[in-house]
Amino acid sequence: MYYVNRKQIETILDQIEEIGGGLSHVAEAWDGGYLKGLIQERCLHLAIEVVTDVGSCLIDGFIMRDAGSYEDIISIIHDEKVLGDSAVYGQLLELVALRKPLVQDYYAWDRSKLHPLTPALPGVLERFARDVRRYLDQELGVRTDG
Repeated sequence: MYYVNRKQIETILDQIEEIGGGLSHVAEAWDGGYLKGLIQERCLHLAIEVVTDVGSCLIDGFIMRDAGSYEDIISIIHDEKVLGDSAVYGQLLELVALRKPLVQDYYAWDRSKLHPLTPALPGVLERFARDVRRYLDQELGVRTDG
């Protein structure tokens, strides 16, 4: 029997709408300004945390193999067929590779440039959320309590 905290996963996935909205806003209104650079940076960081937190919940709950890195979290959920699209897998790997530059090397991050993932990420995150919900329904049964 698996212990998967669907409520916790849903709470985390619920953040995607606002993060995606922030990324879309920044991409559409990009002017290279410092504030938009900070918004982009924070949204990218939050996107990484959402994806890796949900991935960790799935790995722990379904007793998948242990992850040794952020990239490994994405690889494991891909190998376990959580992700339905290889393109999403590749973009999520690219996203989590940004964690070190954003969190540890933040002083070197170029806030004057729109990162190539920024305009694509809202759709990627939405597909990620759909894939996770589909996987949970498949493995645990369709949730009927909202």
